[in-house]
Amino acid sequence: MNSYRRGRLTVTLCRDLPDFADLAAEWDALHRSCPTATPFQSHAWLHSWWLSYGTPGRLRVLLARRDGRLIGAAPLMLAHRPMPLLVPMGGAISDFFDILVDGDDTLAAVTALGQGLQRAAVHTVVDLREVRPDASAHLLFEEWSGARSSRTDSTCMELPAEPIDALIGRMAGSRAQRARAKLRRVDALGIECRTAPVHRVAGAVGTLLRLHELQWAGRGVNPEHLRPRFCAHLVRSARRMVRDGEASVREFLLDGEVVAADLSFRSARLTGGYLYGADPRLRERKVDVSSMLLREIAREADGLDRGVLSLLRGSEQYKNHWGPVPVVNQRLLLARSSLEPMLRLRETQLAVRERAAETVRSRFPSARDWRGRLNGLPAAGLAALGLS
Repeated sequence: MNSYRRGRLTVTLCRDLPDFADLAAEWDALHRSCPTATPFQSHAWLHSWWLSYGTPGRLRVLLARRDGRLIGAAPLMLAHRPMPLLVPMGGAISDFFDILVDGDDTLAAVTALGQGLQRAAVHTVVDLREVRPDASAHLLFEEWSGARSSRTDSTCMELPAEPIDALIGRMAGSRAQRARAKLRRVDALGIECRTAPVHRVAGAVGTLLRLHELQWAGRGVNPEHLRPRFCAHLVRSARRMVRDGEASVREFLLDGEVVAADLSFRSARLTGGYLYGADPRLRERKVDVSSMLLREIAREADGLDRGVLSLLRGSEQYKNHWGPVPVVNQRLLLARSSLEPMLRLRETQLAVRERAAETVRSRFPSARDWRGRLNGLPAAGLAALGLS
């Protein structure tokens, strides 16, 4: 570890997995004290992600302490393609990135992390994806003394953290009637919901992924969701997060058989449904799966202080039925002043990527279709287009 001191503040760069593993208790405490933290900054999620996806020698986690107490953290890693970058841990399967700052010592934490990042990014551009509009990372961006740039990233859909009856009450009359009818259909069929305890999480996640594959068969499933490393990551992280009250794995039973399952996450002000799987036979029984799942997630989200129920990334049509508010994540680029040409080059790469994606979208208007086409491109082709 390398340390840089400023008065009572110490900024440490953690580069070794065992050291990061040992941070669990104090990281969890910081995560709870950070008002903008999302579930994707939890130690359980990040440590498990690294075990499945991390590359040895690439870990770069900045830790800010005041008198030895952890008050800030930036979970980053080193990437070499398409240029030297510091990017978020968690990768593409994480919906949000943020730094963690102690809510009672925010300014000191942001200042310390900024100084540490100046030293850690001597030869790299910092590329922070999927930053929510209210994220603490924006404070770091505003204080940055070097080159910087921001771009729009993914669109997320959000609802207020209210029970399902209140969400339906926000709809127009005819749409509200249809939503209530869909839920009455679920109840009339006798579909039961049960939440998996910690010791049953592995089996429930396995069932979820099996149903997810079945649900998307022949329709361009995300290939990552079918890989063993993804399953291992979900099982590891969900076990800890369920234990700590940060996640739920639910199974939905019809006539004693599990016909749907979902995984949802929650933090102090955000609850979100991450992934689900449903037996295609439910469509034959006229079951609206999204309504059935949303009712249970809304029960979790109800009561959050100024909280939101996030439908996470994507603006699929089924989400729009509920009248959510679109929230656009940001992509923040930072570099030392001497590396501004590299930052501008990165901007150019991203512009090429966006044009290529728009071309694919125009040729394949269905969201599933164009995403499937991108997933099918070889790695060399993605890199050439700046898509890797």
